[in-house]
Amino acid sequence: MSEEIILDRASRQILAELQRDARQTVQQLAERVGLSATPCWKRVKQMEAAGVIRGYTALVDRAKVGLGLRVVVEANLQQHSEEAVRRFEEAVAASPNIVQCVSTTGQADYLLTVLATDIQHYEQFLHGTLFKLPGITHVRSSIVLREVKSEVRLPL
Repeated sequence: MSEEIILDRASRQILAELQRDARQTVQQLAERVGLSATPCWKRVKQMEAAGVIRGYTALVDRAKVGLGLRVVVEANLQQHSEEAVRRFEEAVAASPNIVQCVSTTGQADYLLTVLATDIQHYEQFLHGTLFKLPGITHVRSSIVLREVKSEVRLPL
């Protein structure tokens, strides 16, 4: 059970610092935000318990691990019943190549971000996975030519 938390200036500074470098020690973090180590550590633990901090991860260069192709996919569903949506979203969640999925307003029901090694790999994924997702009626793929901005840090 997560607890309610109020984010004051110091907590926001801690979050900004952790987004910049989550590997720093509590002592380094405390020095950067102007607190002593114990209160800083307590704030981090409170934010973890409240779900403000959901976890820690490494940022991996996708091109250097062979995932050089990024595709933005517009997907529409045939039905929008609770069951159809649940089945589609579960299938999306189970597909590792789909790294982001958002439900949207407008022409597409969903926007997906798909990573692949190359265009042939994406074509295989398209026919072997995407077209077979439950309830899919329409798919439109846009190949990303260049990422202008791809930020994971929140503007705190």
